[in-house]
Amino acid sequence: MTPFRERNPLVIGAVGLGLIVAMLAAAFNAQDLPLIGGGTDYAAAFSEAGGLKPGDDVRIAGVKVGQVQSLDLEGDHVRIDFRVQDGVDFGTQTGAAVKIKTVLGAKYLALEPAGPGQLPAGREIPLDRTVSAYDVVQAFSDLATTTDQIDTRQLAVALDTVAATFKDSPTDVKASLAGISRLSQTVSSRDSALRDLLAHADSVTAVLSDRSTQLTTLIDDGNALLTEIQGRRDVIHTLLVNTAALAAQLTGLVQDNQTQITPALSRLGDVLAVLQRNQDNLDHSIRLLAPFVRVFANNLGNGRWFDTYVQNLVAAPVSAQGSTTR
Repeated sequence: MTPFRERNPLVIGAVGLGLIVAMLAAAFNAQDLPLIGGGTDYAAAFSEAGGLKPGDDVRIAGVKVGQVQSLDLEGDHVRIDFRVQDGVDFGTQTGAAVKIKTVLGAKYLALEPAGPGQLPAGREIPLDRTVSAYDVVQAFSDLATTTDQIDTRQLAVALDTVAATFKDSPTDVKASLAGISRLSQTVSSRDSALRDLLAHADSVTAVLSDRSTQLTTLIDDGNALLTEIQGRRDVIHTLLVNTAALAAQLTGLVQDNQTQITPALSRLGDVLAVLQRNQDNLDHSIRLLAPFVRVFANNLGNGRWFDTYVQNLVAAPVSAQGSTTR
């Protein structure tokens, strides 16, 4: 037997590459291998695929039992081929439905076992036993368009008619219908107001869009102001603390001298009362004092000397002829 080292390396490399390729092919098609990927193939007819795709789960009562293989369009419906693990039993009247797996929109094929026996391999579940998924995202996307086309007045009339039809119903039903009627009337009566509100909101949005530069500048200035206040926080804090301390000191001063301050304030009140009673006299005195103050100011206008004249302070001289000289 030829030793391994002496064998042709080209043959060994070719065999090795062939084994690697075979292992890769088996890894990518493990579900089709007899021992690893065994199962039974079935099909189901749906009115629409409902977002399902190859590789999605096949479940019974929430438990994964298989996988979707392919989706094909056949006439007016979609044919979904799927494979179920061996040993899983479901009856000949089994139904199927496309259901939502996660809130992000992932779907799975749900089998709903029904009927006796076992569904034969390769059998297609007919269209009347399948239910397509209800696409919530699409429903909400169409909601705005649908509600915008509703005639609110016609809706109010319809709801009023329903309420009138069931007027002889039990009390609870009548109360519910009365509430529906009031709701319809409210919607109908506020239709114009709602339209005006939306129009005004559009105007406000347009104004804000036009003033975006000013708003940006205002926000920047506000940010600068807040930054300056933040920088002066310690100074403002010290000012507030000192103000509080001053208020405490003034409060203590008033409390300590309340005995002396109270009589002084009381006497000050008496003085003010006297002045108020003699206000006319004081006004008259001030008016009479004005000429004196003016003349007195003129006398003092020459510096430190008084410029004044007092009559008859000294006797007039007498002449030799006996006549008085003026």
